[in-house]
Order: sequence, then C-alpha cells, then structure tokens
Amino acid sequence: MSEDDTRHSQAHEISLISDPEELAKQEALNGLRQFDAVLEMVEHYLHPDRPFRLRPSQILQLHRTALHKLSHYAGNWRPSDIKIGGSSHGPVGAHQVPGLVEELCEYVNDNWEIRSALHLSAYVMWRLNWIHPFTDGNGRTSRATSYLVLCLRIGYLLPGKRTIPDQIAEHRSMYYHALEAADQACRNGKIDLDNLENLLSEMLAKQLVAIHEDASR
Repeated sequence: MSEDDTRHSQAHEISLISDPEELAKQEALNGLRQFDAVLEMVEHYLHPDRPFRLRPSQILQLHRTALHKLSHYAGNWRPSDIKIGGSSHGPVGAHQVPGLVEELCEYVNDNWEIRSALHLSAYVMWRLNWIHPFTDGNGRTSRATSYLVLCLRIGYLLPGKRTIPDQIAEHRSMYYHALEAADQACRNGKIDLDNLENLLSEMLAKQLVAIHEDASR
C-alpha cells in the first residue's frame, strides 16, 4: 500500500454538514472534545474505588463525541454492512458487531493483569478497526479507546503534547501498514500485533522525550 493510499469507510450516509470548511471546523472541535473525554475517563477510573473494565458503552460514548453533529449514527453501531476503501480487509456483517465488540472488551478485561499495556492498546486499536463497528469515525474512536486503555493499564495519565493519536494523524502510512499486517495475520489464523506494538512503542517514546526537550529549553 503506497503512502497515497488511505483506509476510509465507504458507507451510504448523507453528511449533516455540506460546507467543507464548516465540516473541518466541526471535526476539529469534536477531536478536541473526544480527547477531553478520554482524559476525563482516565481521571475517573484512576480512583481506587472505581476499578476499570472496558465496556461497549465507553466506546460508544467516545464515538458519539467524535461524530457529534456529523452523523445520524453518532454513538450507534452501524446498521448495515460496510467497505473499507484502500484496504483488502472486508469488515464483518452489521449483525455481528455488538457481539464482537463485547468479545474485544472481554479480551482486554481478561488479560488486564497478564498482557502489557502496549499489547492491550495495540489490540484495541487493531480489533476495533477490524470490526469497523461504525459508519464513520472508526479510526478516531479506535485510537481514542486505545489511548484510554494504554493510560489506565500503565496507571497514570501520560504526559506530553505530541500524543500517540496526534503522531498517528501526522504519519498515517505507518499506522495503515501496521493495521494491514495485523489483518493479514488474522487471515492466516493468528494474532500478530508486533508491527503495531512497535509503532506504538516508538510513538510513546517520542511523546515522553518531548517532555524532556521542553524541560531542557
């Protein structure tokens, strides 16, 4: 897949905003609000009396924020089948989405003390994209949920301005390649998230190094 190729949902849905400039403004505002929602969730579940378990309702909440005023299906699973442009992966039928998202959450919760933060974060990012549960906003919601899991599994809110979701937005080709590698492994009957875990590890390092650079100026 070349750097010019992009993965994007191909769904038959009428946009609620037709003006490109207004659309871009709303998407940017929603992006900020979605990240704020992640921070609020992290702060909430870091309290010792509120142990974290990943639930479909949290994923739906993050999607609702990302697609606010942009989609009739904001905060809802897609009602029909969908294709992903720029990808060889064919998502599951709409009727399978709720059950598969439940299984995703169960995997994270069952492996919370067993698997590393990077593995669980990579799994969420890949598996949500693989399921592709929404008509639009799958990538945004998968990255937000992945970052939520990463912070809570480590046990604190990660510092740094150039966060992993920000870096992915700047370097989408590496992100898409890592997703495609995991998709291919899945077609071969195995889970192999090495490429995605390595990518997240590198981006996490850059996020934290930026703090040191700011302090050194």
